[in-house]
Order: sequence, then C-alpha cells, then structure tokens
Amino acid sequence: MSQHHQPSSLAALGRTWVEAWNARDLERVLTLYDEDVVMTSDRIPMVGFDASGTVRGKDALRAYWSKALALLPELHFSLIDVFVSPDSVVVFYANERGTKICEYLRVNDAGLIVQGSANHLLH
Repeated sequence: MSQHHQPSSLAALGRTWVEAWNARDLERVLTLYDEDVVMTSDRIPMVGFDASGTVRGKDALRAYWSKALALLPELHFSLIDVFVSPDSVVVFYANERGTKICEYLRVNDAGLIVQGSANHLLH
C-alpha cells in the first residue's frame, strides 16, 4: 500500500520544480525524478526525440531536456497554481511565451517523480 504524501510537501515539490527550471539547473530538476521515470509530452517529437512522445529513464530525460533547453534560451515558468492528490501534483504555469501548461507529476513512496506528463491546451 502506497503511503500518502502530505499535501504541503507535494505543493513544495511543485514550487521547487518551477524554481529549478527557472534557474536553468537541469541537474537540480533531475534530482526530483526517479531513475525509472517516464515522461510524456507532445514536445518530445517536436525536438527530434522519440516519435511516440515518451522518454523513459533519467538518462534519456537528461538528453531530451538538454536539447530542449538549448533551443529555449528564454525559458521561464510563472507558477499559477499547484494542485495536489495523495500521490501526485499538477503544476499549472505559464511559459515564457505566455502559454499555459499543466504538468502532471506522479510521485513514488520516496517522493520522487516517476511519471510526468505535460498537458497543453488545444488551440
């Protein structure tokens, strides 16, 4: 049975996630993730990574984000809200272009992110 995380610790994780991105500190971002993380985003194929839109494992995630960061010198996230459940946090934020995004982050018992999904509005 999974332990339930305190809502305050999950909210703090969401805020730390945004701060680490805004510092452009990829290793700090990656410390929040489990080695076996699975990340899904429609941006993954757009930067020439896996056509399925999914990367698996921290090394693949590091490679994808290194490439993505290089393409986004202006990257900046503005936190709007953080939503929590017993085992996940959704970070609702706007990027440097003003696009609003919801990032779903599911955590394991150790409080590390095991699943991430970037959810974008349909335009």
